[in-house]
Amino acid sequence: MNKQAIKILSLALVLAASSSVAFAQKVWKGSWATAVEWTGKGDMPKKSLSNRSCRQVVHVSFGGEELRVKLSNEQSKEPVEIKSVYIADTDVPSNWGIQTKTVKYLKFRGKKNVTIAPGKAIFSDDLKYALKSGQLLTITIDYGTQTPVNATSHRGSRTTSYIVSNVKGKAVKPTDVAFDKQEKADHWYNLSAIDVKTDKTTPVVAILGNSITDGRGSTTNHQNRWTDFLSDALNAERPYGVLNLGIGGNCVVQGGLSEPAMKRFDRDILGQTGVDKLIIFEGTNDIGCCGGNYEHVTDTLIACYKVLIAKAKAKGIKVYGGTITPTKGNGWYSFWHEAMRQTVNEWIRKSGAFDEVIDFDELTRDPKDPQRLKAEYSDDWLHLNPKGYEAMGKFAAEKMK
Repeated sequence: MNKQAIKILSLALVLAASSSVAFAQKVWKGSWATAVEWTGKGDMPKKSLSNRSCRQVVHVSFGGEELRVKLSNEQSKEPVEIKSVYIADTDVPSNWGIQTKTVKYLKFRGKKNVTIAPGKAIFSDDLKYALKSGQLLTITIDYGTQTPVNATSHRGSRTTSYIVSNVKGKAVKPTDVAFDKQEKADHWYNLSAIDVKTDKTTPVVAILGNSITDGRGSTTNHQNRWTDFLSDALNAERPYGVLNLGIGGNCVVQGGLSEPAMKRFDRDILGQTGVDKLIIFEGTNDIGCCGGNYEHVTDTLIACYKVLIAKAKAKGIKVYGGTITPTKGNGWYSFWHEAMRQTVNEWIRKSGAFDEVIDFDELTRDPKDPQRLKAEYSDDWLHLNPKGYEAMGKFAAEKMK
C-alpha cells in the first residue's frame, strides 16, 4: 500500500470515528413538566412548607441514564430556602414509600442546599440515575425556615404529595416511613420539569391545555390523564417526551384561573427543553365564561391561536390543533356557546393554520347527539372519565407517531 493510499485510509478512519461520536452524542430533552402557578391559601399546606419535607410523585415519559430537575419559585414574592432534594423510585403501589437503594441527592452548583430568589427557577446539576420510561419517580424536598407565603405550585397534580415536619431542624431520613402519617395535599410544590439526556432525534411534544388536559375526571394517583395514555402509547415504540402543560380553569385570552395562555406561553411552552411538537387544545373556558359579545370573543380567540401558532412555528415547532370537545349537559352549554364552539372547531379543521388537526370533538361526541359527549366517556358532560381519556390519548398517539 503506497503512502497516498495510507493517508486516504487514515482520513477515512478519522472521519468514521468522528461521525460515530457525533451520532452517539446525547442532548437534553424534556421528559416531564408541569405549568407553575401562584398558590392561594386554600391550596397551601396547613402549616406552610417551612422546616418540613415534602415528598412528591411524578409520571415521567421516557427514561435515560442522566437527568436534571428544574425547581421554580417564579410565581412567588419571597425566596424559598431548600436544604436538600433527593429522588428515588417509588415503592408502588404505596406512592409515599420509596425504594431506598435508589435514593440519590440532587446538587445545585455542587451543593445540596439552594435558595431560589422570587421570580426565578433553577436546574439541578446533572445526575447519573437509571430512569425508566413511564416510571413513577419521587422527589422529596427538605425545606428550610424561609418559604413563601404563596408557594409556586401546580394545583391539579392528580397525585398526592406527603408533607412531614422536620424534627429539631433535621430532615426526615429517606428510610423513615412517617410520610404516610402526616399531611397530604394533591398539589405539586416548586417542581417544574425533568430533563433527560437522550439522542437528539428523540421527539418531545408539549400540550397547552386546560382542565381536560390537566386531568379533571381522572383518578388521583392512577396516572390516567389523556396525556398519560398518550405517553405510554408513544413510549411503547420509542423514547418520546410528553409534557403536560395543562391548567384547570385556564383561558387562552383572559380571565379564568392562573395566567392565560397568551401570557404563559413563552415560559410554559417555548421555555421547555427540546420541544419540536405542540398540541394546542384550549379554548373551552374562553367560550364557557363568555357572557355576551359572542362573535367578538370568538374572533379574538382565533386571533390569539394565530399568534401562538406563529410563535411556535418561528421556533421550528410543528403545531397540532385539538378541536374542542362537546359540553351539552353541562352548565357551560348554551345555544350561543355551542355556536362559538362550532365556529372555532370549523376554523381549526379548515383554516390550514395548523400543521395537523387532532379531532377530539369527532372522537368523543355522541353520534346521535353531536353536541354531547358519549355517555361512556363523560365525567360531568364537560370533562371526560378515564375511559374517555384513554380513547383520547391513544387517538392522539396515532397522529404523533
